[in-house]
Amino acid sequence: MKLLNKCGTALALALWLQSQMAFAPIAAGLDSGLVDQGVSSEPLAIVVNQSNPLENLTFSELRKVFLGDRSYWTNGRRITVVMREPGEIERKVILHDVCGMTEDQLKNHVLRGLFTGEILVSPKTLSTPAGVRKFIFNVPGGIGYLRISDVDPSVRIVRIDQLLPEDKGYKLHVRMQASD
Repeated sequence: MKLLNKCGTALALALWLQSQMAFAPIAAGLDSGLVDQGVSSEPLAIVVNQSNPLENLTFSELRKVFLGDRSYWTNGRRITVVMREPGEIERKVILHDVCGMTEDQLKNHVLRGLFTGEILVSPKTLSTPAGVRKFIFNVPGGIGYLRISDVDPSVRIVRIDQLLPEDKGYKLHVRMQASD
C-alpha cells in the first residue's frame, strides 16, 4: 500500500511538472528555435479602455495592478482588473510572468487583501476574449489581457516597459503547440 501511495504521489508530481512545462511562457526572441519543433508563441497584449490616458506601464507597475497593490489610475479612476478563467493559458502566463504566483497563491493573496482592506476589489473573471473586450470597453478603469490576435479597436494596447507586443524584447508571450 505504501508503494502504491508513493507511485501515486510520483505520478501526480510528474503530471504537474509536465503541465507547468506545457504552459510555460517563453520570452520574445527565444521561440525561433522552437518553431522547428512545432512550438510557436503569440504576444499577450495588456489592454485598457479607450478613454484611459495610460500609455505605458513598467513591468513592476503592471505587477502591482494585477496584484491589487495599486487601486487607482493617475486620472483618479478605480482600476478594475479582468482576467480569464483559471486554467486558461493566457491566465497562466499572467500568473507566472507578471504575478509570480500560482493560482492558489493568487487566490490567497486576494482573499487576504480583501479581508485586510489592502485590496478594494477582486479581479473579474471572464471566459472569452470577446467578454474581456466588452468588459474593458464598458468599464473606463478596466485593464486586462488578450492574445494579440484577439485585440480589436474597442480596446487600446498599453506599452510595457516602452514596448508593444510586436516589439523585440516584449516579455509576455503565450506558448502554443502547432496543430497537426
